[in-house]
Amino acid sequence: MLQVNFLRDNKERVLEGLKKRNFKELDLVDAAIKADDERKKLQYELDSQLSEMNKISKEIGILMKDGKKEEAEAAKSKTAQFKESSKELQSQLGEVEKTLINILYQIPNIPHEKVPAGVSADDNEIVYQSTSVEGLGEGAIPHWELAKKYNLIDFELGVKIAGAGFPVYFGKGARLQRALVQYFLDKNVDAGYLEVNPPHVVNEASGYGTGQLPDKEGQMYYVNADDLYLIPTAEVPVTNLYRDVLLDEKDLPIKNTAFSQCYRREAGSYGAHVRGLNRLHQFEKVEIVRLEKPENSYAVLEEMVAHIKSILEDLELPYRILRLCGGDTGFASAMTYDFEVWSAAQEKWLEVSSVSNFETFQANRLKCRFKADGKTQLVHTLNGSAMALPRIMAALLENNQTEEGIKLPKKIAEYAKFELIN
Repeated sequence: MLQVNFLRDNKERVLEGLKKRNFKELDLVDAAIKADDERKKLQYELDSQLSEMNKISKEIGILMKDGKKEEAEAAKSKTAQFKESSKELQSQLGEVEKTLINILYQIPNIPHEKVPAGVSADDNEIVYQSTSVEGLGEGAIPHWELAKKYNLIDFELGVKIAGAGFPVYFGKGARLQRALVQYFLDKNVDAGYLEVNPPHVVNEASGYGTGQLPDKEGQMYYVNADDLYLIPTAEVPVTNLYRDVLLDEKDLPIKNTAFSQCYRREAGSYGAHVRGLNRLHQFEKVEIVRLEKPENSYAVLEEMVAHIKSILEDLELPYRILRLCGGDTGFASAMTYDFEVWSAAQEKWLEVSSVSNFETFQANRLKCRFKADGKTQLVHTLNGSAMALPRIMAALLENNQTEEGIKLPKKIAEYAKFELIN
Protein backbone atom coordinates (compact mmCIF):
# COMPACT_ATOMS: atom_id res chain seq x y z
CA MET A 1 0.00 0.00 0.00
CA LEU A 2 1.34 3.40 -0.98
CA GLN A 3 1.47 6.03 1.75
CA VAL A 4 -0.94 8.91 1.25
CA ASN A 5 1.83 11.46 1.85
CA PHE A 6 3.75 9.82 -1.00
CA LEU A 7 0.70 10.24 -3.26
CA ARG A 8 0.40 13.88 -2.24
CA ASP A 9 4.10 14.78 -2.57
CA ASN A 10 4.75 12.78 -5.75
CA LYS A 11 1.43 13.01 -7.56
CA GLU A 12 2.82 13.40 -11.09
CA ARG A 13 5.28 10.52 -10.60
CA VAL A 14 2.47 8.35 -9.21
CA LEU A 15 0.16 9.10 -12.13
CA GLU A 16 2.92 8.37 -14.66
CA GLY A 17 3.70 5.09 -12.91
CA LEU A 18 0.05 4.06 -12.88
CA LYS A 19 -0.22 4.89 -16.58
CA LYS A 20 2.81 2.64 -17.23
CA ARG A 21 0.77 -0.13 -15.58
CA ASN A 22 -2.24 0.76 -17.77
CA PHE A 23 -4.15 1.38 -14.55
CA LYS A 24 -7.37 3.15 -15.46
CA GLU A 25 -8.74 4.41 -12.14
CA LEU A 26 -6.38 7.37 -11.83
CA ASP A 27 -9.04 9.38 -10.01
CA LEU A 28 -8.37 7.19 -6.95
CA VAL A 29 -5.22 9.23 -6.31
CA ASP A 30 -7.23 12.45 -5.93
CA ALA A 31 -9.88 10.57 -3.96
CA ALA A 32 -7.24 9.37 -1.49
CA ILE A 33 -5.78 12.87 -1.08
CA LYS A 34 -9.27 14.34 -0.60
CA ALA A 35 -10.16 11.71 2.01
CA ASP A 36 -6.90 12.41 3.83
CA ASP A 37 -7.67 16.15 3.82
CA GLU A 38 -11.05 15.39 5.39
CA ARG A 39 -9.39 13.09 7.91
CA LYS A 40 -6.93 15.81 8.93
CA LYS A 41 -9.73 18.37 9.26
CA LEU A 42 -11.83 16.10 11.49
CA GLN A 43 -8.76 15.13 13.54
CA TYR A 44 -7.96 18.82 14.11
CA GLU A 45 -11.53 19.58 15.19
CA LEU A 46 -11.57 16.57 17.50
CA ASP A 47 -8.20 17.43 19.05
CA SER A 48 -9.33 21.04 19.57
CA GLN A 49 -12.53 19.94 21.30
CA LEU A 50 -10.72 17.44 23.52
CA SER A 51 -8.21 20.12 24.46
CA GLU A 52 -11.01 22.54 25.30
CA MET A 53 -12.75 19.84 27.36
CA ASN A 54 -9.59 19.24 29.38
CA LYS A 55 -9.22 22.97 29.97
CA ILE A 56 -12.84 23.34 31.15
CA SER A 57 -12.55 20.25 33.37
CA LYS A 58 -9.65 21.86 35.22
CA GLU A 59 -11.64 25.10 35.56
CA ILE A 60 -14.59 23.23 37.08
CA GLY A 61 -12.44 22.06 39.96
CA ILE A 62 -11.22 25.60 40.63
CA LEU A 63 -14.76 27.05 40.42
CA MET A 64 -16.11 24.47 42.86
CA LYS A 65 -13.23 25.15 45.23
CA ASP A 66 -14.00 28.89 45.09
CA GLY A 67 -17.69 28.25 45.77
CA LYS A 68 -18.84 29.37 42.34
CA LYS A 69 -21.38 26.60 41.98
CA GLU A 70 -23.50 28.15 39.20
CA GLU A 71 -20.48 28.83 37.02
CA ALA A 72 -19.22 25.31 37.70
CA GLU A 73 -22.58 23.82 36.65
CA ALA A 74 -22.55 25.91 33.44
CA ALA A 75 -19.06 24.61 32.70
CA LYS A 76 -20.23 21.04 33.29
CA SER A 77 -23.08 21.58 30.85
CA LYS A 78 -20.64 22.88 28.25
CA THR A 79 -18.41 19.84 28.83
CA ALA A 80 -21.39 17.53 28.23
CA GLN A 81 -22.07 19.28 24.92
CA PHE A 82 -18.43 18.86 23.93
CA LYS A 83 -18.57 15.16 24.82
CA GLU A 84 -21.57 14.63 22.57
CA SER A 85 -19.98 16.61 19.76
CA SER A 86 -16.66 14.77 20.16
CA LYS A 87 -18.46 11.43 19.99
CA GLU A 88 -19.97 12.44 16.64
CA LEU A 89 -16.60 13.66 15.36
CA GLN A 90 -14.96 10.37 16.37
CA SER A 91 -17.63 8.47 14.45
CA GLN A 92 -17.12 10.64 11.36
CA LEU A 93 -13.35 10.27 11.66
CA GLY A 94 -13.66 6.49 11.83
CA GLU A 95 -15.75 6.42 8.64
CA VAL A 96 -13.33 8.70 6.76
CA GLU A 97 -10.34 6.60 7.87
CA LYS A 98 -12.14 3.47 6.64
CA THR A 99 -12.86 5.16 3.29
CA LEU A 100 -9.23 6.25 2.96
CA ILE A 101 -7.79 2.80 3.64
CA ASN A 102 -10.23 1.18 1.20
CA ILE A 103 -9.12 3.62 -1.52
CA LEU A 104 -5.44 3.02 -0.80
CA TYR A 105 -5.98 -0.76 -1.00
CA GLN A 106 -7.14 -0.31 -4.62
CA ILE A 107 -4.04 1.57 -5.83
CA PRO A 108 -1.20 -0.69 -7.07
CA ASN A 109 2.50 -0.12 -6.49
CA ILE A 110 4.45 2.28 -8.67
CA PRO A 111 6.81 0.53 -11.12
CA HIS A 112 10.54 1.17 -10.86
CA GLU A 113 11.94 3.46 -13.56
CA LYS A 114 13.66 0.48 -15.25
CA VAL A 115 10.35 -1.33 -15.73
CA PRO A 116 9.43 -1.08 -19.44
CA ALA A 117 6.07 0.25 -20.52
CA GLY A 118 3.73 -2.34 -21.99
CA VAL A 119 0.30 -3.87 -21.93
CA SER A 120 0.84 -7.63 -21.71
CA ALA A 121 3.38 -10.46 -21.55
CA ASP A 122 4.24 -9.77 -25.20
CA ASP A 123 5.88 -6.52 -24.07
CA ASN A 124 8.17 -8.07 -21.44
CA GLU A 125 11.89 -7.47 -21.86
CA ILE A 126 14.17 -10.51 -22.32
CA VAL A 127 17.31 -9.74 -20.31
CA TYR A 128 19.03 -13.14 -20.54
CA GLN A 129 18.72 -16.48 -22.35
CA SER A 130 20.93 -19.43 -21.48
CA THR A 131 21.04 -21.09 -24.89
CA SER A 132 19.34 -21.27 -28.26
CA VAL A 133 16.27 -23.51 -28.23
CA GLU A 134 16.05 -23.91 -31.99
CA GLY A 135 15.71 -27.57 -32.91
CA LEU A 136 15.52 -28.78 -29.32
CA GLY A 137 13.13 -31.62 -28.64
CA GLU A 138 12.36 -32.79 -32.16
CA GLY A 139 9.88 -35.64 -31.80
CA ALA A 140 9.64 -35.14 -28.02
CA ILE A 141 6.64 -36.54 -26.17
CA PRO A 142 4.70 -34.13 -23.88
CA HIS A 143 5.07 -34.68 -20.15
CA TRP A 144 1.47 -35.84 -19.59
CA GLU A 145 2.11 -38.77 -21.96
CA LEU A 146 5.47 -39.51 -20.35
CA ALA A 147 3.85 -39.40 -16.91
CA LYS A 148 1.33 -42.02 -18.03
CA LYS A 149 3.93 -44.15 -19.83
CA TYR A 150 6.18 -44.42 -16.77
CA ASN A 151 3.39 -44.34 -14.14
CA LEU A 152 4.65 -41.10 -12.58
CA ILE A 153 1.51 -38.96 -12.35
CA ASP A 154 -2.20 -39.79 -12.66
CA PHE A 155 -4.26 -36.77 -13.65
CA GLU A 156 -7.56 -38.66 -14.02
CA LEU A 157 -7.32 -40.17 -10.54
CA GLY A 158 -6.84 -36.65 -9.15
CA VAL A 159 -10.06 -35.59 -10.87
CA LYS A 160 -11.87 -38.51 -9.21
CA ILE A 161 -10.65 -37.52 -5.75
CA ALA A 162 -10.75 -33.70 -5.89
CA GLY A 163 -11.28 -32.37 -9.41
CA ALA A 164 -9.13 -31.07 -12.26
CA GLY A 165 -5.82 -29.55 -11.20
CA PHE A 166 -5.11 -31.97 -8.33
CA PRO A 167 -2.83 -34.71 -9.73
CA VAL A 168 -1.63 -37.79 -7.86
CA TYR A 169 2.09 -38.68 -7.98
CA PHE A 170 3.37 -42.26 -7.82
CA GLY A 171 6.69 -44.03 -7.43
CA LYS A 172 9.57 -42.21 -9.09
CA GLY A 173 7.24 -39.28 -9.81
CA ALA A 174 6.63 -38.77 -6.09
CA ARG A 175 10.30 -39.37 -5.28
CA LEU A 176 11.42 -36.87 -7.91
CA GLN A 177 9.08 -34.26 -6.41
CA ARG A 178 10.53 -34.88 -2.95
CA ALA A 179 14.09 -34.77 -4.27
CA LEU A 180 13.51 -31.43 -5.98
CA VAL A 181 12.02 -29.91 -2.82
CA GLN A 182 14.97 -31.09 -0.73
CA TYR A 183 17.49 -29.83 -3.27
CA PHE A 184 15.83 -26.39 -3.47
CA LEU A 185 15.73 -26.06 0.32
CA ASP A 186 19.35 -27.14 0.71
CA LYS A 187 20.44 -24.73 -2.01
CA ASN A 188 18.64 -21.86 -0.26
CA VAL A 189 19.95 -22.74 3.21
CA ASP A 190 23.50 -22.94 1.81
CA ALA A 191 22.96 -19.39 0.49
CA GLY A 192 22.18 -18.15 4.00
CA TYR A 193 18.39 -18.45 4.14
CA LEU A 194 16.79 -19.63 7.39
CA GLU A 195 14.31 -22.46 6.79
CA VAL A 196 10.79 -21.83 8.11
CA ASN A 197 7.85 -24.24 8.23
CA PRO A 198 4.79 -21.92 8.21
CA PRO A 199 1.02 -22.57 8.44
CA HIS A 200 -0.71 -23.35 5.14
CA VAL A 201 -3.74 -21.24 6.06
CA VAL A 202 -3.82 -17.52 6.88
CA ASN A 203 -6.32 -15.05 8.28
CA GLU A 204 -7.69 -12.03 6.45
CA ALA A 205 -5.15 -9.62 7.98
CA SER A 206 -2.32 -11.73 6.54
CA GLY A 207 -3.90 -11.69 3.09
CA TYR A 208 -4.18 -7.90 3.20
CA GLY A 209 -0.65 -7.63 4.58
CA THR A 210 1.06 -9.05 1.49
CA GLY A 211 -1.42 -7.75 -1.07
CA GLN A 212 -3.34 -10.91 -1.99
CA LEU A 213 -6.44 -9.21 -0.61
CA PRO A 214 -8.45 -7.59 -1.98
CA ASP A 215 -6.63 -7.92 -5.34
CA LYS A 216 -6.67 -11.72 -5.70
CA GLU A 217 -9.59 -12.69 -3.49
CA GLY A 218 -11.29 -14.70 -6.24
CA GLN A 219 -8.14 -16.78 -6.80
CA MET A 220 -7.82 -17.96 -3.19
CA TYR A 221 -9.57 -20.91 -1.56
CA TYR A 222 -11.64 -19.69 1.38
CA VAL A 223 -12.53 -21.76 4.44
CA ASN A 224 -15.84 -20.16 5.32
CA ALA A 225 -16.42 -21.81 8.72
CA ASP A 226 -13.09 -20.57 10.09
CA ASP A 227 -12.67 -17.34 8.10
CA LEU A 228 -9.29 -18.54 6.79
CA TYR A 229 -7.64 -18.74 3.36
CA LEU A 230 -5.49 -21.55 1.93
CA ILE A 231 -2.16 -19.99 1.01
CA PRO A 232 -1.36 -19.33 -2.68
CA THR A 233 2.36 -19.24 -1.78
CA ALA A 234 4.55 -19.47 1.34
CA GLU A 235 5.35 -15.78 0.80
CA VAL A 236 2.11 -14.90 2.60
CA PRO A 237 2.65 -16.59 6.00
CA VAL A 238 6.43 -16.04 5.99
CA THR A 239 6.25 -12.30 5.28
CA ASN A 240 3.47 -11.96 7.86
CA LEU A 241 5.82 -13.27 10.54
CA TYR A 242 7.00 -9.66 10.63
CA ARG A 243 3.61 -7.93 10.67
CA ASP A 244 3.41 -5.23 13.38
CA VAL A 245 7.09 -5.75 14.19
CA LEU A 246 9.65 -3.01 14.88
CA LEU A 247 13.08 -4.37 13.97
CA ASP A 248 16.47 -3.02 14.91
CA GLU A 249 18.93 -2.11 12.16
CA LYS A 250 21.18 -4.96 13.28
CA ASP A 251 18.33 -7.46 12.61
CA LEU A 252 18.56 -6.79 8.87
CA PRO A 253 18.83 -8.40 6.44
CA ILE A 254 16.32 -11.16 7.19
CA LYS A 255 16.48 -14.15 4.80
CA ASN A 256 13.86 -16.92 5.04
CA THR A 257 13.05 -19.93 2.88
CA ALA A 258 10.00 -22.18 3.15
CA PHE A 259 8.46 -25.17 1.41
CA SER A 260 4.68 -25.39 1.20
CA GLN A 261 1.77 -26.71 -0.73
CA CYS A 262 0.16 -23.85 -2.68
CA TYR A 263 -3.52 -23.55 -3.49
CA ARG A 264 -4.90 -21.39 -6.30
CA ARG A 265 -8.40 -21.50 -7.69
CA GLU A 266 -7.22 -20.07 -11.04
CA ALA A 267 -10.82 -19.35 -12.01
CA GLY A 268 -11.43 -19.83 -15.72
CA SER A 269 -8.29 -21.95 -16.24
CA TYR A 270 -9.04 -24.50 -18.91
CA GLY A 271 -7.90 -25.49 -22.40
CA ALA A 272 -4.76 -26.93 -23.97
CA HIS A 273 -2.45 -24.30 -22.41
CA VAL A 274 -3.21 -25.63 -18.91
CA ARG A 275 -2.93 -29.31 -19.77
CA GLY A 276 -0.97 -31.67 -17.50
CA LEU A 277 1.29 -29.81 -15.07
CA ASN A 278 1.09 -26.46 -16.85
CA ARG A 279 -1.37 -25.03 -14.34
CA LEU A 280 -2.63 -26.72 -11.18
CA HIS A 281 -4.90 -25.83 -8.27
CA GLN A 282 -2.54 -27.49 -5.78
CA PHE A 283 1.21 -27.61 -6.24
CA GLU A 284 4.47 -27.60 -4.30
CA LYS A 285 6.83 -24.65 -4.16
CA VAL A 286 9.89 -23.48 -2.28
CA GLU A 287 9.96 -19.74 -1.58
CA ILE A 288 12.63 -17.23 -0.56
CA VAL A 289 11.67 -14.05 1.32
CA ARG A 290 13.90 -11.14 2.29
CA LEU A 291 13.55 -8.00 4.43
CA GLU A 292 16.12 -5.35 3.60
CA LYS A 293 17.15 -1.77 4.24
CA PRO A 294 15.77 0.37 1.38
CA GLU A 295 19.18 1.37 0.04
CA ASN A 296 20.15 -2.31 -0.43
CA SER A 297 17.01 -3.78 -1.96
CA TYR A 298 17.78 -3.48 -5.68
CA ALA A 299 21.28 -4.93 -5.30
CA VAL A 300 19.62 -7.75 -3.34
CA LEU A 301 17.06 -8.25 -6.13
CA GLU A 302 19.92 -8.88 -8.57
CA GLU A 303 21.52 -11.23 -6.02
CA MET A 304 18.28 -13.22 -5.84
CA VAL A 305 18.16 -13.38 -9.65
CA ALA A 306 21.69 -14.79 -9.68
CA HIS A 307 20.66 -17.37 -7.05
CA ILE A 308 17.73 -18.61 -9.18
CA LYS A 309 20.05 -18.74 -12.22
CA SER A 310 22.40 -21.04 -10.32
CA ILE A 311 19.51 -23.42 -9.55
CA LEU A 312 18.47 -23.60 -13.21
CA GLU A 313 22.08 -24.18 -14.23
CA ASP A 314 22.14 -27.20 -11.87
CA LEU A 315 18.90 -28.44 -13.44
CA GLU A 316 20.54 -28.20 -16.88
CA LEU A 317 17.41 -26.70 -18.41
CA PRO A 318 17.30 -24.08 -21.18
CA TYR A 319 15.96 -20.91 -19.53
CA ARG A 320 15.51 -17.22 -20.01
CA ILE A 321 14.92 -14.22 -17.74
CA LEU A 322 12.40 -11.47 -18.45
CA ARG A 323 11.88 -8.11 -16.81
CA LEU A 324 8.11 -7.69 -16.74
CA CYS A 325 6.54 -4.64 -18.33
CA GLY A 326 4.22 -2.34 -16.42
CA GLY A 327 1.07 -4.03 -17.65
CA ASP A 328 2.27 -7.50 -16.62
CA THR A 329 3.82 -6.60 -13.24
CA GLY A 330 1.91 -7.83 -10.18
CA PHE A 331 -0.25 -5.45 -8.14
CA ALA A 332 2.18 -5.14 -5.21
CA SER A 333 5.49 -5.30 -7.09
CA ALA A 334 7.75 -2.41 -8.10
CA MET A 335 9.89 -4.68 -10.31
CA THR A 336 9.64 -8.36 -11.22
CA TYR A 337 11.89 -10.77 -13.08
CA ASP A 338 10.28 -13.92 -14.46
CA PHE A 339 12.24 -17.11 -15.16
CA GLU A 340 11.00 -19.38 -17.92
CA VAL A 341 12.22 -22.82 -18.99
CA TRP A 342 11.84 -24.29 -22.47
CA SER A 343 9.33 -27.08 -22.90
CA ALA A 344 10.79 -29.33 -25.59
CA ALA A 345 7.59 -31.20 -26.46
CA GLN A 346 5.22 -28.24 -26.21
CA GLU A 347 7.75 -25.94 -27.89
CA LYS A 348 7.01 -22.99 -25.63
CA TRP A 349 8.40 -21.20 -22.60
CA LEU A 350 6.96 -22.09 -19.18
CA GLU A 351 7.20 -19.69 -16.24
CA VAL A 352 8.82 -21.37 -13.22
CA SER A 353 9.80 -18.47 -10.97
CA SER A 354 9.14 -14.81 -10.27
CA VAL A 355 11.48 -12.63 -8.22
CA SER A 356 10.07 -9.31 -7.05
CA ASN A 357 10.96 -6.19 -5.09
CA PHE A 358 7.90 -4.71 -3.37
CA GLU A 359 9.86 -1.80 -1.88
CA THR A 360 7.71 -0.46 1.03
CA PHE A 361 4.35 -1.50 -0.47
CA GLN A 362 3.88 -4.64 1.64
CA ALA A 363 5.73 -3.23 4.65
CA ASN A 364 3.32 -0.29 4.86
CA ARG A 365 0.38 -2.71 5.01
CA LEU A 366 2.23 -4.95 7.46
CA LYS A 367 3.51 -2.05 9.59
CA CYS A 368 6.93 -3.71 9.41
CA ARG A 369 9.56 -1.13 10.32
CA PHE A 370 13.12 -0.88 11.53
CA LYS A 371 14.91 1.64 13.71
CA ALA A 372 18.26 3.16 12.69
CA ASP A 373 19.98 6.23 14.14
CA GLY A 374 16.91 6.99 16.22
CA LYS A 375 14.64 7.11 13.15
CA THR A 376 11.92 4.59 12.28
CA GLN A 377 11.30 3.66 8.66
CA LEU A 378 9.66 0.93 6.60
CA VAL A 379 11.69 -2.06 5.39
CA HIS A 380 11.75 -3.21 1.78
CA THR A 381 10.36 -6.71 1.18
CA LEU A 382 11.38 -9.07 -1.63
CA ASN A 383 10.42 -12.61 -2.53
CA GLY A 384 10.98 -15.24 -5.18
CA SER A 385 10.14 -18.80 -6.16
CA ALA A 386 13.14 -21.05 -5.65
CA MET A 387 11.37 -22.92 -7.12
CA ALA A 388 7.85 -23.92 -8.23
CA LEU A 389 7.62 -27.66 -8.92
CA PRO A 390 5.01 -28.44 -11.62
CA ARG A 391 6.56 -26.80 -14.69
CA ILE A 392 10.08 -27.70 -13.56
CA MET A 393 8.91 -31.32 -13.44
CA ALA A 394 7.29 -30.96 -16.87
CA ALA A 395 10.49 -29.54 -18.40
CA LEU A 396 12.71 -32.15 -16.74
CA LEU A 397 10.59 -34.97 -18.18
CA GLU A 398 10.29 -33.49 -21.67
CA ASN A 399 13.86 -32.24 -22.09
CA ASN A 400 15.60 -35.37 -20.78
CA GLN A 401 13.76 -38.17 -22.59
CA THR A 402 15.96 -40.71 -24.38
CA GLU A 403 15.39 -44.09 -25.99
CA GLU A 404 16.34 -45.74 -22.67
CA GLY A 405 14.04 -43.52 -20.60
CA ILE A 406 14.24 -40.15 -18.86
CA LYS A 407 17.77 -39.38 -17.71
CA LEU A 408 17.92 -36.97 -14.77
CA PRO A 409 20.51 -34.17 -14.42
CA LYS A 410 23.45 -35.24 -12.24
CA LYS A 411 22.60 -32.92 -9.32
CA ILE A 412 18.99 -34.10 -9.09
CA ALA A 413 19.92 -37.76 -9.58
CA GLU A 414 22.06 -37.45 -6.44
CA TYR A 415 19.01 -36.34 -4.44
CA ALA A 416 16.52 -38.72 -6.07
CA LYS A 417 18.85 -41.76 -5.66
CA PHE A 418 18.17 -42.82 -9.23
CA GLU A 419 19.46 -41.62 -12.61
CA LEU A 420 16.92 -43.07 -15.01
CA ILE A 421 13.15 -43.25 -15.20
CA ASN A 422 12.23 -46.26 -17.34
